[in-house]
Amino acid sequence: MTGVSGAPALAVAVEQPLRIALLGYRSQPHGGGQGVYMRYLSKALVDAGHTVDVISGPPYPHLDPRVRLITLPSLDLFENGLGSLRPHHLKSLSNIIEWLSQLTGGFAEPLTFGRRAAKYLRQHGHNYDLIHDNQSLSYGMLEIQDMGLPLVTTVHHPITSDLRIALAAARTWKERMFIRRWHSFLKMQKKVIKQLRHIVTVSDCSRQDIARDFGLQPAGISLAHNGIDIDVFKPVPGVERNPRRLMATCSADAPLKGLRYLLHAYARLLKRYPDLELLLVSKPNPGGKTERLVQQLGLADKVRFVNGISTEQMVQYYAEAAIAVVPSVYEGFGLPAGEAMACGVPVVSTDGGALPEVVGDAGVIVPAKNVDALVGAIDALLRDPQRRAELGARGKQRIEKNFCWQVCARQMTAYYRQVLANENG
Repeated sequence: MTGVSGAPALAVAVEQPLRIALLGYRSQPHGGGQGVYMRYLSKALVDAGHTVDVISGPPYPHLDPRVRLITLPSLDLFENGLGSLRPHHLKSLSNIIEWLSQLTGGFAEPLTFGRRAAKYLRQHGHNYDLIHDNQSLSYGMLEIQDMGLPLVTTVHHPITSDLRIALAAARTWKERMFIRRWHSFLKMQKKVIKQLRHIVTVSDCSRQDIARDFGLQPAGISLAHNGIDIDVFKPVPGVERNPRRLMATCSADAPLKGLRYLLHAYARLLKRYPDLELLLVSKPNPGGKTERLVQQLGLADKVRFVNGISTEQMVQYYAEAAIAVVPSVYEGFGLPAGEAMACGVPVVSTDGGALPEVVGDAGVIVPAKNVDALVGAIDALLRDPQRRAELGARGKQRIEKNFCWQVCARQMTAYYRQVLANENG
């Protein structure tokens, strides 16, 4: 038997259930992959017999009823705006830091969440066997570690990748200045990560990138792949696929997600397939880059944007799609690819980041940022329904075998027990 990184797993005569605290500075599933991770990892760990509390800042997660949510309120200025500050908020230094950072274009949520989490765990940390932080990488995590509480940190991918891609996409010096200011929390993360004792990531690609960007040794970073909820993301019997519908799930205005390359490819494909549909699970910013590009390409009456939908509706959309496209420039794991594959949808994916690890030979992989390659791959699949069916079936089998949350929970539990053995040894 081997552990998550290939090392011998700890032999335990009687493995007692663990009491785990999962920390997330913002954990709402529609806010991105980190929220999905919190929701499904906590559920899978409870399914495995452990007790799990999720300690989160707003926007709060959607959790299994068996998982207890402990809220750590913040000013949540992205939702409430700078004008929401009230005199009683000034009693908290964390609130003041959060407000001043937002005022100057920064992002202080990881920092202030860490302060609040450390304060909470100073009083309640004895209730847990292990603390698991979801990528806040804040100074508060060092405080928690110094309390003697076993601490594990998941790093999905280094945000330095987001910064590089955002700067490359910026068109003016002013835009670049604001991007650098918003990412200023990276200075803290680079300092903190070097002092953390137990780091785990979700793909080998992320492990290599984290080591490179943060000056760590890859061997010191453990691996436990993300999972897909195959009880939810699965084919829907009786639903007929639309042979002329493409689907993608991505943040519209995040350069990292590569949506602009898909929009250019779609505009070209419409010349060959005038009835081709593109359904985007995404919410573009009003007047933002994506909305402007849609107008420039003449796609305003062609592209359909949906957002704020339920998971059940998402699965229904996958059931109706002929092809799912993942145009990302970089992914630390690639949940949209995994979810589409679990639903039996053939996938055309870029080679951005960890996507080839997830897709493997069960989809079509093209170079990132390559519109010609996207057009060619999608066109070939549109012409070959048998190939689509074969890839759909193969993708579903690959996710069930390698990337379901049950597998992730087993890997993570083995890692937790290794950490506890090291801490107590």
